[in-house]
Amino acid sequence: MRRFFILPGALLLLWIAPAAQAAIRIEINGVDAELRKNVQALLSLEHYKERERLEPDAVQRLYRRVPIEVRDALRPYGYYEPKVDSSITPDEQQRNWRVQINIDPGRAVVLDSVSVVVHGAGASDPAIARIAAAPGLHQGERLQHAAYDKLKTDLQAAADTYGYLDARLLHSELRVDPQALKASVFLEIETGERYYFGATTITQSAIREKQIRRYLRYHDGEGYDAIKLLRTQFALDDSQFFSSVEVTPGTRDPATHLVPIEIRATGARNGYSFGAGYGTDTGARGTISWLNPRINDRGHRLRVQLQASETTQNLNARYDVPFGDPVREKFSMQLLTQTQDLTSTLRTRELSFRPSITQSLGNWQRVLTLSFAHNVTTTSDGFRPEQVNNLVVPGVTYAAVPEGYLGEDLFSRKLYAELIGSHHLLGANANFLRLDLQSERVLDLNPRWHLLLRGEVGASAVGDFQELPAAYRFFAGGDRSVRGFAFDSLSPRVFDSVSQIYVGVGGRHLLTGTVELERDLPHNLGVAAFTDFGNAFDRLGDALAYSVGIGFRWRLPVVTVGIDLAKPLHAPGFPVLPGPRLHLNISPKL
Repeated sequence: MRRFFILPGALLLLWIAPAAQAAIRIEINGVDAELRKNVQALLSLEHYKERERLEPDAVQRLYRRVPIEVRDALRPYGYYEPKVDSSITPDEQQRNWRVQINIDPGRAVVLDSVSVVVHGAGASDPAIARIAAAPGLHQGERLQHAAYDKLKTDLQAAADTYGYLDARLLHSELRVDPQALKASVFLEIETGERYYFGATTITQSAIREKQIRRYLRYHDGEGYDAIKLLRTQFALDDSQFFSSVEVTPGTRDPATHLVPIEIRATGARNGYSFGAGYGTDTGARGTISWLNPRINDRGHRLRVQLQASETTQNLNARYDVPFGDPVREKFSMQLLTQTQDLTSTLRTRELSFRPSITQSLGNWQRVLTLSFAHNVTTTSDGFRPEQVNNLVVPGVTYAAVPEGYLGEDLFSRKLYAELIGSHHLLGANANFLRLDLQSERVLDLNPRWHLLLRGEVGASAVGDFQELPAAYRFFAGGDRSVRGFAFDSLSPRVFDSVSQIYVGVGGRHLLTGTVELERDLPHNLGVAAFTDFGNAFDRLGDALAYSVGIGFRWRLPVVTVGIDLAKPLHAPGFPVLPGPRLHLNISPKL
């Protein structure tokens, strides 16, 4: 009986036990990372090395392909006569193999001449002329087939994009002389005549046709440009008037050289949106919005939004009336009620009505505002009496906008300037004028390394600073200011004899800056090292706070997670230097 059970049991174990997996270990020497990667991509051994069963004969057949496959991998990079020395060493059971490939790429073929000839109306087009100058192919440089292929593709794509729809490549030739180590490129393209935008047919019932035509980024009779057609699609999508929009070119007419355009759209309904996030500046936060994208057929819009966090609660209603270029210009009326904890002891409540005019001035956006505000400033510990202001605050902001800007929210500010103020005649308890300048740049040092520079400068002229509402004072510290310090914790401080602590009261002026070096990692990850500095102060020349830190970035399709650990190095006004502070920001992409 024992033998009866032992034999089937042994067979069962053999059946369920994982088979020993064969393996091929490949070493490639003598070439840089870019060439090594291409060699690996073309090696048959590389494709088969993880298979569970590898017969010795099959491995040897794949190994014999190595010299040819290495030459094929190096040829696109200009190395036509490489020397390949390879060896294969099996283990005793011939189940695992070690393959060593030593490559001497030799001398590279260089470009001896590059000639691109353009015939037709496109010969004088600046966009095509820039590509025909072959910026990726230079005489005397190493031949790279990818640059040659890209030049051909870019020429045809530029012709199609900018309206030369009958363009055809007459001649494309890459001549290589491996013995002389020279190559020549010759391309010849006939663009034909340029096409123009024809009549635009619009099928929709959401808003007046006259209004929708103001969203078009092109004009009838203008040279055909596929980029302007795409921007028209984006502009109509962003208008939120429609649940679906299709902007498509019709059949071109070779006789008139016109391309008709057809736009089909379906009106959108009122909609709700919800969002949630977390930040060390705000704590947990949430947003609920309701949007009526079409109050009437002239494109008026109403949005009501409720935002709440541990530090700020507000209800914001805004009515927009587009005018001029409706993509970038509008008249707005905003009603806002807001409660905000500026510091642990300082709170401001505001009820305001703010009409504004948003205008487009080339690469700048200008917003003129007139705010009618009821503002109440209190301290939670009763350190100061409640301060009430009923005032009118005119203001103007300028913001640099990117090329092709279509009115979307500016999440980073290349350059932003805001000037606001008020006077006794407008109800202010104290005459004041306040200027705030902000700038942020990201410099791409190479595809993976980026340098972030951010700065803010604020200045104010105040008749009686004690009478200035806290909402118009400057504070520093927090996730997008000086990390390592709590939100708005940097400003002039006074001693509260009641609570026996120093409390921030805000400053007349502001200076902050950030220098951050970021490194992209695979899988939408990134790391950063940074230094921040700044403070809010009453006198120019007052001491600044400094901090250094490291950060982690995780860019997901729905949210972006940012984690920073910052260590203060200098903290003016603090009796004891604060310890390291963790900054966490989880923001939705709504």
